[in-house]
Amino acid sequence: MKKRRRLAQLQWQFIRNSLIVSFFAVLFTVVIMTYDDIAGLTMLFDKQIVRLPILVPILLSMIAIGLIAGMMQSLPIKRKLDQILHGVLLYERGTFSHQIESEGEDELAELTDRLNRMAERVEEQVASLQRLSSERAKMQETVKKAAVTEERQRLARDLHDAVSQQLFAISMMTAAIKQNLHEATEEVQQQMDVVEKMANTAQAEMRALLLHLRPAELEGKSLQQGVEYLLHELEQKQGFKITKRLEPMDELPKGVEDQLFRMLQEAISNILRHAQAHHVEVRFWQTERQVRLKLIDDGVGFDVQKETHGSYGLQTMHERINEIGGVLDIVSAPGKGTQLEAKIPITWRGE
Repeated sequence: MKKRRRLAQLQWQFIRNSLIVSFFAVLFTVVIMTYDDIAGLTMLFDKQIVRLPILVPILLSMIAIGLIAGMMQSLPIKRKLDQILHGVLLYERGTFSHQIESEGEDELAELTDRLNRMAERVEEQVASLQRLSSERAKMQETVKKAAVTEERQRLARDLHDAVSQQLFAISMMTAAIKQNLHEATEEVQQQMDVVEKMANTAQAEMRALLLHLRPAELEGKSLQQGVEYLLHELEQKQGFKITKRLEPMDELPKGVEDQLFRMLQEAISNILRHAQAHHVEVRFWQTERQVRLKLIDDGVGFDVQKETHGSYGLQTMHERINEIGGVLDIVSAPGKGTQLEAKIPITWRGE
């Protein structure tokens, strides 16, 4: 809305300038008309047209000429700027295959041509990123055993640092409760609350870590099959209510499939650890120009501005989608749940 108001202001600037030019033109004409007349400027009031002083038609003509001239100048420019803004908006959303219509040979046409060439270069770079991602995915398959070993070691460290410490704290609190059981009932209740909170935290950490124990690769499955299996496991073992809509897809490059699958794993891991959600909705579909994956939960939500730069999980998801030339949009607010939508431009057709 703000951009459109600016374009409207630009149109009125043209009209205002045309009115100013028309005013000075009329003023010059009036001076010429009254220069040799004895009556001078009073002639404009003495002479009449249709029982009106000649000054009135002159002023009306000035206003009409200014308005018409301003509209004639501003409308073509406004239309071209609208096309450019629409194209730039699509580029901002990741649709680099769009071409802005170029008309004429003026500066705006030159700007349009340069924007189109820029979009073509960006699309080529996105395609290159996707090819590199696919090549890297193939290389990773050759060192899969080493990667699995390293991943298990990392998970073992995470289990020790996160879950083991929580369980140790629970055992210490349990011992304290036993000692104070007959001394302070209120204090015992507070300690029991702390124990319950620690147990819930440990359980959430364990669920998320167990999710990471699954292979990061799709193990020969398509992306749709891998997502189906992952959501089925989540629904059966974690007790989540899941609404899913997975539409049929064309075959995707392996690098794109792997990064989307890993991003989904990371998102579900964040839900298990932090969201406290009960219902998750997953939609996976394809348009003419994009592959899109949307994930919505009814959890506690968060402040996107504060968490985006401080959360390792969110940064990892952004990096994965950026690596295949896509865009990840995150919408959330405290108490309102979270929505993630990944949009990947299709550049691999015809290769």
